[in-house]
Amino acid sequence: MPAITHHTPDALLAAYAAGSLPQPYALVVAAHVSLCLECRAAYEAHHAAGGAVLELASAQELSAGLKANVLDLLDAPVAPAPTFARSGVYPGPVMAALKGMPPRWKSLGLGVRQSILSAGPEGSVRLLSIPAGQAVPDHSHNGLELTLVLQGSFSDETGRFAVGDIEVADQAVEHTPIADAGADCICLAATDAPLRFSALIPRLMQPLFRI
Repeated sequence: MPAITHHTPDALLAAYAAGSLPQPYALVVAAHVSLCLECRAAYEAHHAAGGAVLELASAQELSAGLKANVLDLLDAPVAPAPTFARSGVYPGPVMAALKGMPPRWKSLGLGVRQSILSAGPEGSVRLLSIPAGQAVPDHSHNGLELTLVLQGSFSDETGRFAVGDIEVADQAVEHTPIADAGADCICLAATDAPLRFSALIPRLMQPLFRI
């Protein structure tokens, strides 16, 4: 894999380590951390800092029955959580979201496909497959969009993004991502609000495609 040049911002890594990052973004960050040694080290550093803060925190009085409740929980049966390894271009966190199954692709036209992994009040996260040379319609954003490249690469007004790179786009960014020559570009993308497309046809199709 080529060197990763676009990393997860530190504020997002800190929120992910604290468990406060919304699920759609957390999945993208988890997938990026699984690919990027630099961001994995930063993530672990945030965990260590959190542990240090807890050690320095003042003691709090606990309820009388807390110890008994904890001991009861230790005796309760626990079903082991399934684990998922990387498969093809999909990192372990993505395979977990797919429950170990291949993506269920749906066509968006012009060869572009998507597979929605989750959608809810916190936002949505999906896989996108874009044929080499194909452009995503020009758009800006109503919120924050994180896009992680899993295969191929794409270029837009902000630069070029290859495997392992993550693009962070907010309301200030308007761009037209174009998949580079070579393998089809497969990305993991999370948003917390619908995109703002410039052209009429993408706007008309937006409710159908849920993007």
